[in-house]
Amino acid sequence: MILFPIAAGLVSIAYAACLAWHVLKSAKGDLAMQEIAQAIQEGALAFLKRQYQTVAAVAVVVALVLWFLFPENLWIAIGFLVGAVTSAFAGMLGMVVSVRANVRVAQAAKTGLSAAFSLAFQGGAVTGFFVVGLALLAVSGFYALTHDLYALIGLGFGGSLISVFARLGGGIFTKAADVGADIVGKVEAGIPEDDLRNPAVIADNVGDNVGDDAGMAADLFETYAVTMVAAMFLATLLFPGAVQVITLPLLLGGVAVFASIIGSFAVRLVGSGIMKAMYQGLCASSALSLIGFFYILQQQGFQESLAPWFGAMAVGIAVTILLVAITEYYTSKNFRPVRAIAEASKTGSGTNVIIGLAMGMEATAAPIIVIVAGALIAYGLGGLFGVALAAVAMLSLAGIIIAIDAFGPITDNAGGIAEMANLSAFARESTDALDAVGNTTKAVTKAYAIGSAGLAALVLFFSYAQELASKAPAGSEFHFELGNPYVLAGLFLGGALPYLFGSLAMRAVGKAAGSVVQEVRRQFKEIAGIMERKAKPNYAAAVDIVTKAALKEMVLPTLLVVALPIGVGFLLGPEALGGFLMGTIITGLFIAISMTSGGGAWDNAKKFIEAGNFGGKGSDAHKAAVTGDTVGDPYKDTAGPAINPLIKVVNVIAILLAGFFV
Repeated sequence: MILFPIAAGLVSIAYAACLAWHVLKSAKGDLAMQEIAQAIQEGALAFLKRQYQTVAAVAVVVALVLWFLFPENLWIAIGFLVGAVTSAFAGMLGMVVSVRANVRVAQAAKTGLSAAFSLAFQGGAVTGFFVVGLALLAVSGFYALTHDLYALIGLGFGGSLISVFARLGGGIFTKAADVGADIVGKVEAGIPEDDLRNPAVIADNVGDNVGDDAGMAADLFETYAVTMVAAMFLATLLFPGAVQVITLPLLLGGVAVFASIIGSFAVRLVGSGIMKAMYQGLCASSALSLIGFFYILQQQGFQESLAPWFGAMAVGIAVTILLVAITEYYTSKNFRPVRAIAEASKTGSGTNVIIGLAMGMEATAAPIIVIVAGALIAYGLGGLFGVALAAVAMLSLAGIIIAIDAFGPITDNAGGIAEMANLSAFARESTDALDAVGNTTKAVTKAYAIGSAGLAALVLFFSYAQELASKAPAGSEFHFELGNPYVLAGLFLGGALPYLFGSLAMRAVGKAAGSVVQEVRRQFKEIAGIMERKAKPNYAAAVDIVTKAALKEMVLPTLLVVALPIGVGFLLGPEALGGFLMGTIITGLFIAISMTSGGGAWDNAKKFIEAGNFGGKGSDAHKAAVTGDTVGDPYKDTAGPAINPLIKVVNVIAILLAGFFV
């Protein structure tokens, strides 16, 4: 049966390739549009090339360390490299199409909303199905080759580490460029967001792709792979020798690939209901996946466990749908939170920021309740393995979810190209509608990734506890009780990590954005005729500034994530490390949800005003909303999303090194 998930992974990649071919054969627009798109393509690919050169050096060093630590099992180090390479490749493949789809969507917008929407979704689906196909193929193929779960943990570690780099580096790039462009262009010079007179405008559009496409792809690649590996590893500990149980997560992933491919055909725009069209695809994929899960359980002979295990899977699907709905409520222009922030902008930047922070805090409650309820119900149905199956079911929908997410940067760029190329008001109306929804789709996927990371982290923690028990000397026991001072110490230290990591990420954006602001001001001052459109800005200078800053600033936070759990494990022991993992999971979830939802709400509050509410563009309310959006940018696109892989990296390291701590 291991051949089935391998075949499903190949089918997913083939489907993504077909979609890419269809997107790339579409019209690219006039020469002006193509020149803008070419600049974005060159900047994005140049950044990724330099980023992965830096990451490759770190990956080689880590692989050598793993080789030294596990000389009896070289597959762990090899698995790490496989995970690292495939994670990077997943991000690169999706982005290569994304930076080419943007100009084609802008061209399609000349004929209407429906054509532009269809092309944008297909472009996003390329990333979605490439990511899922590569992840499923990597895990199932490597397991078929080695039949070694520890080697798969190495693979998960490789994917997770690259994901932190990709999320952090891409996030620093995109938000440093965005904030710098907004502060000088929109606030000081009073020019539109995507205006060719702004020297940072190309860097801003490049950032949409390296952060929200390549970074997101690497993030969900590792989330998918690590969740599969964690479920399989837990199965080996709970059901020793039961190969059918161990490979069950892979079979579920394979079924969901076919369900998501069929579900993607249900995405059809009727009228102007853009989110409704994408939800049709999500709901169709969910229903078909559940049918497939039930069939797999029956075919594999799990008659006694059929009802509880299927129930746990249904819980995972339900958690996904609820998280999507909750996130849309907190980030869409149609609901109270965004409109409350927009209304607060009427009285200035201070009240905008206050209400924005409040909404971000409020946005944590409902998702946490859903995650907790889902975990408890799944545990009640199927025990620890029930929680693992719920997490696998959540991640099984990654293909269609990523397609919805990658729609965002494509439409954002399309809107920018349409404005910079001075397309008609009719075309701009279509790209603006798509772009506004794109902010919500990006926020939805971040919430999905964080929510699934919460369930996956619980599975990883259970696996760590079970691994300690299996490696401990006879008579030794480990108890993760709050009465144990070492557990409590670890809990506090782990709880501090997401805050420290987030601080470093935010400071990196602030420093890089400051450099962009100075460069843009310099060009406005020294290059005569920019504002009159008689001279062309030096776009490459801003791209170079944020590229260097992102590569420099992404290393320290990532090394911190690797070093702290190792230090706690060796210095304070395995029980303190257990507390550390719990602390990281708890505070990480709250910070990540608050940052991503709050930042998305700030962004759409600005767009709500730009649509003509509370005075529209150029009003005092709009200026206040731009300030709020500037604060929210590094929240939602840098620090918040990067905490997702952080949570899993520390847990994977703990499992991998558990034998050294006892």
